[in-house]
Amino acid sequence: MRMVSKLSESQPSATDVTQPVTDDSIRVRHLSHYQFSWVAQEPGQPGVFTLQLVLDQGAWEEVVTVSAEDAEVLQGLLRKSSDVAFDVGRRVLMFGTAPVGGN
Repeated sequence: MRMVSKLSESQPSATDVTQPVTDDSIRVRHLSHYQFSWVAQEPGQPGVFTLQLVLDQGAWEEVVTVSAEDAEVLQGLLRKSSDVAFDVGRRVLMFGTAPVGGN
């Protein structure tokens, strides 16, 4: 008796990946280091906080402008998270993962 699998008929096709894969085509990178800075503005104007993200050991860098309140919250999250990723295209910081139903 010969068994014929119909699994291949029901599986979705593989995702096409544009070749070659380059640094610019990698969309999610791991945060290696970060640095907050404050930039002075014109006299009498409030300064501007920036957050420099060093991603994948320097393969990519990103600088984002943040409010003082966001800087405080982000610094707390960055101190507590051992695994942080940054989605370059969407400009989203992602702070680790947790199992479903975890504490």
